[in-house]
Order: sequence, then C-alpha cells, then structure tokens
Amino acid sequence: MTARALQQPTSLKIASGSFLAIWSVIAAFPIFWITVMSFKSPVDAFDSNPLNVIFGPETVANGNGLSLFDILLGVVLIYFVIRLCMQRLPALVERHSPGGWLVLGWIIAAALVGVAVIFLFLGVFPVVSNVVNPLLGPLGKDVLGATTEHYYTVWFERGFANNFANSLIVTAGVVTVSLTVGTLAGYGLARSGSVLAFWLLIIALIFRALPHSVLVAGYLPVFISSSEWLAPILGENAPTLYGKPIAVIAVLVAINQPFTIWMLRSFFSNIPADLDEAARVDGCSHFKAFRLVIMPVMWPGVITTGLFSFLLAYNDFLVTSLLLDASNQTMVPAIAGMFNRETTTTDQVVAVAAAVSITAPLFLLVMVFQRQIVSGLTAGAVKG
Repeated sequence: MTARALQQPTSLKIASGSFLAIWSVIAAFPIFWITVMSFKSPVDAFDSNPLNVIFGPETVANGNGLSLFDILLGVVLIYFVIRLCMQRLPALVERHSPGGWLVLGWIIAAALVGVAVIFLFLGVFPVVSNVVNPLLGPLGKDVLGATTEHYYTVWFERGFANNFANSLIVTAGVVTVSLTVGTLAGYGLARSGSVLAFWLLIIALIFRALPHSVLVAGYLPVFISSSEWLAPILGENAPTLYGKPIAVIAVLVAINQPFTIWMLRSFFSNIPADLDEAARVDGCSHFKAFRLVIMPVMWPGVITTGLFSFLLAYNDFLVTSLLLDASNQTMVPAIAGMFNRETTTTDQVVAVAAAVSITAPLFLLVMVFQRQIVSGLTAGAVKG
C-alpha cells in the first residue's frame, strides 16, 4: 500500500484536529483557571470579570505582582526545565546510574529536579527580580498580579506539609509492595501454562472488580481490633492499625494488586521465553535470569505500571478518608475538608492553592518519566 493511499482526507484531518483542540481546551482549562486563582488576592480570584482574575489589579495594588521582565524570566526558566527533563535527563540518568539500579537513578533524578525547581523559583527568581526590576524603568513595573502568600499559608500555617508527607508514605508503600509482588507474580504466571495460573488471573480480575467500600468494610474490624491480634507477639505495646498509614497501604495494595499482576503479566508475555532459556544455559538460576536478563528489558513496563499504582494511591479519597485519623490524613481528604468547611473567600483561595499544589508532583513525574511511559504503553518489541 502506497503512502499516498494512507493519507487522511483533508476533511478528516480538520475534524480530528478540531476535536483534539476542543478536548485539550476543555481538559486544561480547570487546571489553568485554579492555578491563576491561587496566585491572586481573594477579591481578584472571585471577581466576576475574567480579565480581573487573570491580571489581578487588586493584587497589584497590594504590592504583589510580576513585571514584564519577571514574566520573561519565568518563561525562560520553565522552558529550560522542560527541555532538560525531556532531552538531557534520560541520557544523564542512564549514563550515571550503576548497573541494575536504573530505577533508583530515576527516583534520585526526579527528586533533584523537584528540589532544583523549588530553589530556582523560590530562591533565585525573587533575588534576581528584586535586583533587576528597579533598573528597568517601565519594564520593571508590575503588570500582572501574583502572590505566593496562599501557598505559604496552606503549607506552613495549615499543616499541609504534614499531609504531603503522609501521602508520600502511603504512595511509596503501595508502589513498592505492588510492584514487588506484581513483577514476581506476573513473571511466574506469564511463564506458566497451567490451568491454575489461568484461574488465579480470573480470581484476581474478580477481586479487582469489587467496590472499594467492600474491601474497606472487610478490613475495618481487623484494623480496629489489631492490638488484640498483635498482643501475643508485641505484648502490651501492640498498636492499633486503624488510623495509621499501614492500614491504608494494606487496603490499597489489595485493590491495586490484581491490576498490577494483569498488566505486568501482559508485559512479560511479550518477552520471548528464549531469553530465559539462554540465561539458564549460561548458568543463571531462575531468579538470577529474572533479575539480570528479564527485568532490564521490562523497566518501561514496570515504570508505567508503577505510575498507575502511584496515581491510585496518590489520588485516593474513599479509603484514606475512612481509615486515617486527622494527624495522618493525606492531601486529597485534607483538601476536601478545606472546601467543605464554612470558610471565607481567603480560606477558599488557600484551598485552591492546596489543590494546585497536589498536581505539581504529577507533572514532574510525567516530565521525568515520559520516555519510559511511552515505551511501556507501546511495549511489544524486545530490546536486544
């Protein structure tokens, strides 16, 4: 079939392009709008005039704004951060990560990028702005209202940093357990042709289809009376798991594990068994062949599955709101609580700033791991 025969008609190109453009605007608008609101004073944030929300005249009048130089400098910094993450970072991680520790290299790289972005925009940017703006005359005058006071309030005065730390504990636990069990189970089921393996996958699928509330209700009595169950082992100091992050990790792993097993099993099924056999001929044990030969080929699939596991734990509301006490609350239920209370407009803008904050790690993950995510979603070819 010739390339000309595969070309789309002009009408179809226009229709598909228009649909994608409309969908992109609809999907991106809420994130854009709450981001703009989070940097404005309450008067501007809830103004009926959209232009006042965007430009923030009241915010500028209060002495909080960005000049044309600030806007240009911010755009340049964002451009170079995105370019670094998408073009230079993958090669740097692969070059400097020790053999067999590529995932650890990516985790360190993501953390370093996050710290660098915070340092640039909260440390370097204000210093350069304060020095250069007075020297630029009209170009140094504030034209766009912007303030970070709501972020300071929510993170340091409202204890949102503690909610963020709790979210990291829960997500790290869920991703670690889910991927550890999922890779081993997925590999074993992919290489097994027995009827038992088939029925295990069917049972896992049925378990995944259960409503989350059913699993929470099933585990709840166990967590509430956990001190009695653990007393013979830990004595009088046996803890009650209800209200603790480990209870949420256990339930979310139970919810997520069937999905990770199914997904990783499909990735392993695309890897020829000849690789296992070749490794065995060279003297590797089953586990050594799995660790040294199969896993390096599987990293894109593992990272993609890990991202989905991360999103499940990071965005969960039902399980975390039911099983965690106030001191161990994660970000999503905490934000819901901010919006549900009787609040002033200032409190509502602070809640909006918290909602924007929760999206930042997701964008960072996608930027850092975008190549591995694309490779994992289009997996099918085998390296080497």
